[in-house]
Amino acid sequence: MIITISREYGAGGHSIGKKVAEALGIEIYDKDIVRETVASSGLEEQLVKKEEEERSTAENIWRIISSYSGPTYNDTQDEIHELQKAIILKFAKKGPCVVIGRCADVILKEAGFETLNVFIYADDVHCAMRASEMNDMKNATELKKLMDKKNASRQAYYHHYTGKKWGDARNYDLALNSGTLGYDQCVKMIVDAYNNAQ
Repeated sequence: MIITISREYGAGGHSIGKKVAEALGIEIYDKDIVRETVASSGLEEQLVKKEEEERSTAENIWRIISSYSGPTYNDTQDEIHELQKAIILKFAKKGPCVVIGRCADVILKEAGFETLNVFIYADDVHCAMRASEMNDMKNATELKKLMDKKNASRQAYYHHYTGKKWGDARNYDLALNSGTLGYDQCVKMIVDAYNNAQ
């Protein structure tokens, strides 16, 4: 079984996923997917980081318009998504693991893998505190803008590539509030659900 973790920005999805992987003695794939994408494509790491899981409505409109400019138009984000899809499937074939983001829940389900799909969210205060640490930012207004932008981009990206609504509890097996439950309790609940499903 593969555990996938989708997460709001600042909700601690990576940290929780890492602890889950450690508790179960399995691999976690997040930055490894970026490294593999860079190695496979020859694209700059910064470009891959910028394009993955980032898609705004304005960008969608521009990409649609640009696609009519001729058959030579090439959407780098689509290329990166297809590469990462192949990489996620390659990692999943190695055995049980935790995969962070990148539509892995839908990618793996469509490929016939058994998955435990988790969504991690939290209140604005919790997410802002974590975002502040990650970005060395203190201004509350700027933090809110950053969080809103990141989450809107993830939502647009997820919808674009899956046709589903990001964050809708019906698309996941577990939806956990890390701000209320705390990271350790989230880890315990995911590990328990994983073990019970085996």
